[in-house]
Amino acid sequence: METKSNANDERIRKVVDDLAAGRLGADDAFARLRSLSTEDLGFARVDHGRTARNGFPEVVFAEGKKPAHISAIADSLLSRGSNLIATRADAAAFEAVRSVASDAVYHPDARIVTVLRHPAPYGSGRIAVVSAGTADLPVAEEAAVTAEALGNRVDRYFDVGVAGIHRLFSVIEEIRSAEVVIVVAGMEGALASVLGGLVDRPVFAVPSGVGYGASFDGLAALLAMLNCCASGVSVMNIGNGFGAGYMAATICRMLHPAAGG
Repeated sequence: METKSNANDERIRKVVDDLAAGRLGADDAFARLRSLSTEDLGFARVDHGRTARNGFPEVVFAEGKKPAHISAIADSLLSRGSNLIATRADAAAFEAVRSVASDAVYHPDARIVTVLRHPAPYGSGRIAVVSAGTADLPVAEEAAVTAEALGNRVDRYFDVGVAGIHRLFSVIEEIRSAEVVIVVAGMEGALASVLGGLVDRPVFAVPSGVGYGASFDGLAALLAMLNCCASGVSVMNIGNGFGAGYMAATICRMLHPAAGG
């Protein structure tokens, strides 16, 4: 499959060309190629080769990181021509990214910071993000913003859980027309089973931590989804909207190789 070039590929090509033309010695070429792959910041080893391997740059998990570390990692990634996604980001993390990228955008509901300077490499699919309740919105938005940052169209269908299942039926045909479906639910997590039996698309189920005491912060929904009786449902970790959005984008890339690269 032919892939689109990116900034990192162009740098690798220049090193190879300079080596072939005698403008670089073997040792210098090796050092430059190695620096293109990984950069040691002391507190983090930034993986610059991830774009070439996976199609999108390294993603920064901001939660638990110091603002100074977040800004340094973001600066390292963006200095190589990368786009940037920082997940589980609060206002302090956003300011840290914005200190090195004035064009950073904060998505507070999703808790994501994005810097999108280059065409997204993960192609033009259509993904439906469905949430059981409004309280599931942070996880659902994390999935939606991730998929959008990777170049896909996302349609949101929020608060259509089984407690009022007629709400789901009013939009089911629209959901069926998507290429991938992401379902976010807390409580007993039943919406994933219901949708798994109603659509002929891949379904990624994401348990949220929403619920009363016996929901155990999403564990009840996770176990219910793992025991889903409907076929075609894959389950992410509790609250992992990012993982669901990334997986959905990967499938869309396979469906649209010309657009996805």
